[in-house]
Amino acid sequence: MTGPPGGSKRMALLALLLLLCLLPLVVNDYLQFVANTMLVYCLVAVGLNVVLGYLGQLAFANAAFFGIGAYAAGLSMVHFGLSFLWATIIGAACGGLAGCLVGLPALRVRGYYLAIITLAFGELMRWLYVHNDPVTFGSGGFNMPQIAVFGVPVDEQGKYYVFLAAVLIGVGATSLLLRSRFGRAFVAVRNNELAALSLGINVNRSKVIAFAWSGLITGLAGALYAALNGRVSPDTFGISQMLMHFAIVMIGGLGSMAGSIIGAVLLTGMPELLRNFPGLEEIVFSLLLIIVLFLMPKGISGFLAGRLPILRERLYRESKDA
Repeated sequence: MTGPPGGSKRMALLALLLLLCLLPLVVNDYLQFVANTMLVYCLVAVGLNVVLGYLGQLAFANAAFFGIGAYAAGLSMVHFGLSFLWATIIGAACGGLAGCLVGLPALRVRGYYLAIITLAFGELMRWLYVHNDPVTFGSGGFNMPQIAVFGVPVDEQGKYYVFLAAVLIGVGATSLLLRSRFGRAFVAVRNNELAALSLGINVNRSKVIAFAWSGLITGLAGALYAALNGRVSPDTFGISQMLMHFAIVMIGGLGSMAGSIIGAVLLTGMPELLRNFPGLEEIVFSLLLIIVLFLMPKGISGFLAGRLPILRERLYRESKDA
């Protein structure tokens, strides 16, 4: 007899967690930095997937949330001398507040109109970073202070464990949200807003909650990103950053937590593998995106979920017609 599927999934997750905890013992400083970057983009992808995949809203404010989290965390350390942990909380909270504000237009518009509005919001934030020198240090950006946790300076390995804890908390909390009545409401709104209304679901509230949570998780990622690079500058949070986020989610899989992580690991690790081959990175990236969109429209996670039951998710809807 075989054990219950849930038990197998928990054992696999525990084994994966153990391997992740042991990773810093077997990699050099450069690979450690790459691993830290992967953790940051796992949160980025999860945050974007809440709105794009689960709520079904074509919104592109993720790079703005990312930058807001980074600037809020970094400036609170520079101007007010806050500790890294408090600065990270502030970065996440500011991202969540920005998500609430961006979610308001989603109550009125949708589709391409919402996409344009959210893109404009991102460019507005970049303009504020560049032209508000006394606060944001202008186009040159600023350096982050030394990162310390409970008064103890942390190196790349230390950052890894802090980032890993943040990812576990962020992904775990998001998973609980998506499995709750709020998550089911997100999916109902995505599938059919009128049907959701007829079932008594508050569509407007669901949209604002989804955008706020997306901003919170992405703002947390931005705060970690500032600590990772040790520097914050406005040119980091432009259109190219948003395209990177969008590609991660599309390749990993819309409406899939596992897809968010798969896409983040793949697209942040691929440039490092191709670093010694100038020009090949862009070609491989483009081919990968085309192949996935044409041959695996549900993304890598959707392709794998049809073959590996352990990767199937409660809220992940497979369509036989797709």
